[in-house]
Amino acid sequence: MRNAVGREIPEEILRETGKQAFAGTYALDGYEYKKAAPRVRALCDPKREKLVGSIREALEKCGLKDGMTLSFHHHFREGDYVVNMVMEEVHRLGVKGITVCASSLGKANDAIVPYIEDGTITGIQSSGVRGRIGEAISAGRLQTLAIMRSHGGRVRAIETGEVHIDIAFIGAPTADEYGNLRANGGKSDCGVLSYAMADAEYADHVVAVTDCLVPFPNIPASISMVNVDYVCVVDAIGNPEKIATGAAKPTTDVRKLMMADYCTKFVMNTPYFKEGFSYQTGVGGASIASTISLGKIMEERGIHMGLGLGGITTPMCELLAKGLIRKLVDTQDFDMGAIESIKSNPNHVEISASEYANPFNKGAYVNKLDFVILASLEVDVDFNCNVVVGSDGVITGAQGGHPDTAAGAKCTIVLTPLLQGRIPAVCSSVTTVTTPGETVDVVITEYGIAINPKRQDLIECMKDVELPFCTIEELRDKAYAIAGEPDPVQFGDRAVGVIEARDGTVIDVVRQIREYEFQDRRGE
Repeated sequence: MRNAVGREIPEEILRETGKQAFAGTYALDGYEYKKAAPRVRALCDPKREKLVGSIREALEKCGLKDGMTLSFHHHFREGDYVVNMVMEEVHRLGVKGITVCASSLGKANDAIVPYIEDGTITGIQSSGVRGRIGEAISAGRLQTLAIMRSHGGRVRAIETGEVHIDIAFIGAPTADEYGNLRANGGKSDCGVLSYAMADAEYADHVVAVTDCLVPFPNIPASISMVNVDYVCVVDAIGNPEKIATGAAKPTTDVRKLMMADYCTKFVMNTPYFKEGFSYQTGVGGASIASTISLGKIMEERGIHMGLGLGGITTPMCELLAKGLIRKLVDTQDFDMGAIESIKSNPNHVEISASEYANPFNKGAYVNKLDFVILASLEVDVDFNCNVVVGSDGVITGAQGGHPDTAAGAKCTIVLTPLLQGRIPAVCSSVTTVTTPGETVDVVITEYGIAINPKRQDLIECMKDVELPFCTIEELRDKAYAIAGEPDPVQFGDRAVGVIEARDGTVIDVVRQIREYEFQDRRGE
């Protein structure tokens, strides 16, 4: 069947997953459901301890068996050790058919690919994957469909019971012996534990993995002892150098600086740029540069940001420190400056991923955004965005909060160079739709700016602004004139993954790339 973004969704995929085809971003507004609930074992005896001696002991106490779903968070990003150490022990125990439900998986988790190939892992549900895991899925090595969800979509799936977590493993920078967990105060700080909060609340078993055991009580806790079954102390939960990669710096790339300048000028000429506006941006060079330049305009005009949201970087924290932002509301920290800021600034606040972006609660923070500045691998002439599948057909990215913030913001701006390497980033049809064009308002490239024709209000307010406006078709034609129209990716018939819209419907399907293409790519 053809869904609301024009993608053909095979009937067998809908039958297999029990899902509906995407019918529009707001089609399920007002949907009612009863929240799921975990199985809870009462701890009445004060002599019973939660500390266990190893990951293996934790797995055994949790009753690990074939076919279970294990969950993980990715606040350690490319410095994560927890996924690999847990899955190595699962493999040693000979357990099969495990589904890994992670908030995201990266190159740090390449070591689990052999467990996909031998059947230890047969399912992956994640915001996205990078590295060898993405290659393995794209080549058809995972036994079941990979499910890709946005951050808000993942929490929705957990809270509705669509995903049932048997054992959640939470890497905690600090923990006490009774399971109060904090994201700071240890040797592997990560700032916040937002993505793990739903896991802790809804999983049948919750295991905290820490490399820094502190005296009881470890409060104020990001995750409370009332949701933690066991605490396991290990040598290291992550590599701090890769968890906090240092203060983000403005780009020196001329193209990105040009896009940042265009973005700032666009934002300041909208009706939303006023005292108390709300704003979220990504961590790409152009996005960071636009935040810095916007801060200068705010200072000049005496305008304050009421709310800064989402994944946080040092430039946003610097605006907070200057008094130009009233509140930073945080779900992930991307550098050391952000991690240090949340330790010391009372106006820098941790929230859960459900509060951030769940479309099925009674109102998420993303719904209160005036602006969101996003990046994209591809944008097509219908303003659809692709942030998961590379132009070669290999899964190489993550939805993150892209669809969530685009759906919530009054003005969604996508920054992308006209070409990604030698491949047109503005094209006739994206490889895979992850964010529907109905929620994307503006596309900014170094060659020009296209406003979605649906936003006649934005077109009207920009009519006297000196910026290089054009149509999205003109941007595509320019890209094709420079690099040529690329040949379509050669996919096989087999579906290897499903891209869920944030409401749980199917927005697109990822198909297996031909094996010889995978081998050629691996041999480069």
